[in-house]
Amino acid sequence: MLRKRTKIRDYQAESRLFASRAIVAFLGIVVMMGLLVANLYNIQVNQYQDYKTRSNDNRIKVVPIAPNRGLIYDRNGILLAENRPVFSLEITPEKIKDMDDTIARLQDILEITPEQVERFQKERRQTRRFKSVPILTQLTEEQVAKFSVNQHKFPGVAVNASLKRYYPYGEVLTHVIGYVSRINDRDMQRLVREEKDANYQATRDIGKLGIERYYEDLLHGTAGYQEVEVNSRGRIIRVLKYVPPIPGKDLVLNLDIDLQMYVHKLLAGRRGSAVVLDPHDNGVLAMVSSPSYDPNAFVHGISGKAYRALLNDKNRPLVNRATLGIYPPASTIKPMMAVAALTEGVITPNTTRNDPGYWKIPNSKTKPFRDWLRWGHGKVDVIKSIEESVDTFYYQVAYDMGIDRISQWMMMFGFGDYTGIDIHEESKANMPTRDWKMARHRTPWYQGDTIPVGIGQGYWTATPMQLAKATSVLVNHGKVIAPHLLRATIDNGADFTTNSMAEIVTYPPITGVKDRYWDIAIEGMRLVNHGRKGTARRAFADAPYMTAGKSGTAQVFGLGEDEEYNADEIAEHLRDHALYTGFAPLDDPKLIVTVVLENAGGGSSNGAPVARKVFDRVLVEKNIVKNKEE
Repeated sequence: MLRKRTKIRDYQAESRLFASRAIVAFLGIVVMMGLLVANLYNIQVNQYQDYKTRSNDNRIKVVPIAPNRGLIYDRNGILLAENRPVFSLEITPEKIKDMDDTIARLQDILEITPEQVERFQKERRQTRRFKSVPILTQLTEEQVAKFSVNQHKFPGVAVNASLKRYYPYGEVLTHVIGYVSRINDRDMQRLVREEKDANYQATRDIGKLGIERYYEDLLHGTAGYQEVEVNSRGRIIRVLKYVPPIPGKDLVLNLDIDLQMYVHKLLAGRRGSAVVLDPHDNGVLAMVSSPSYDPNAFVHGISGKAYRALLNDKNRPLVNRATLGIYPPASTIKPMMAVAALTEGVITPNTTRNDPGYWKIPNSKTKPFRDWLRWGHGKVDVIKSIEESVDTFYYQVAYDMGIDRISQWMMMFGFGDYTGIDIHEESKANMPTRDWKMARHRTPWYQGDTIPVGIGQGYWTATPMQLAKATSVLVNHGKVIAPHLLRATIDNGADFTTNSMAEIVTYPPITGVKDRYWDIAIEGMRLVNHGRKGTARRAFADAPYMTAGKSGTAQVFGLGEDEEYNADEIAEHLRDHALYTGFAPLDDPKLIVTVVLENAGGGSSNGAPVARKVFDRVLVEKNIVKNKEE
């Protein structure tokens, strides 16, 4: 009986324990269910907008659309840079399981070089996986056909059409227009720094040189985009929103392509450059640097071998000699020196000096400075000193003026500074000063350093563009205008005549110079071309129009006191540079021509004939002189 009661008590205890545990478990379930419901409510109601956005991000993608690049025309509406459709073979990395195998199989049906594969792999590492990367560009019709037949074997690989830059005049305009090429790391860093990278999400090319680089913001335009709905495989189902890109502006240059091609032909591959300006506004009518190269090779990616060949070419075709070529300006600066000396009172219009063929620093035992004419020019005034290019006259001028006044005056003419031309590839060259020599050579300026500066030698260097600009200052009696390539801009698709003219940049004019002094310098330049003893008279014999100019012969290396210059006995690269700058017609100048030919010899015998042909091309063949007479 006792045992039975004990069992009953144990059973009742177990029943209570089970009931309490069941209640606790039920309460736990209720709490957990409450938490689950609360969490579901929080997700479905409170965080609805956040998760909806995330869902849309997975379902909706924003695809950037590259704008069409603006076109470039010459002043007469002739197309200089256009966009042509090309086909490229592109791979989308996220759709490829085995990239190496895919590339190997592509090489079996198409010619893909290791260099092209390496370029593809490099760009692939810098590109998002869902964006396609080109492995072959400029596909021929045969290559397109070959791939199309085998396309089913290559998921994630496709032939895409796009617009690519094309330069129909090739090497004739390379140093003016420049070119576009693939955006590299340095370009992207700059775009990020300037906060422009968002506008280049769909763009692969960017301006690298010349006009293409300088006016990149105008030419590129504004990117558009489209919002698209995609499935789980990333395939586009439908377009939800489309914002069209805004094409870049078309540019009209001051260049005359007919004249540009003619000047390029005149140089005929010789090392040198020629600049033609319109003196009314310093618009660049032609700017040729020779030799040159075809920019179209860079648009699609030049091979390493071809690029090394350009880099190692001793003639340096990559250098724009018109703005980066640095030469002693030689005697071409004598008219500017004459204006400065007249204004400073160092000489007067009536000053005369005897030239025995040499000049010595007074009370000095240094060797004499020789004139180019060994037996001298006899009695010389300022006009004759320009006409016959008398060195000794300007040795004395330099001695009397001193380097401080010379450098101050020549800087006003634009030497030693950027000309303001609208391309980035330009050198300041060097207008020497005392401070410059101390900083550069750690030695003071000596009196003997000043003398050769008086004839454009010594430490003085200039670019052809600087010399052309300085000539325009003479023509315009002190008005200083920046040379410029851009003439006008046009909205994409608008009529050529509906353009917006570019602003002309001017600098503070040279003031305090009497008109008479400008006229004296110009009269000396007229006699250079048409005087009885003018240094360039042979080049301008029988010209049906009147001109003015100044030749120069820049010494490349120094001669000993008793040595004679003989071009036939020295290495070609040590021969003198030929320089010439001038303008025509004399009474109403229509153009300024500046020519520099490297290691060509005398400026009057080599540079002036080139300028004469350019004058004839514009003034005679286009009937400008004839129309004026009528």
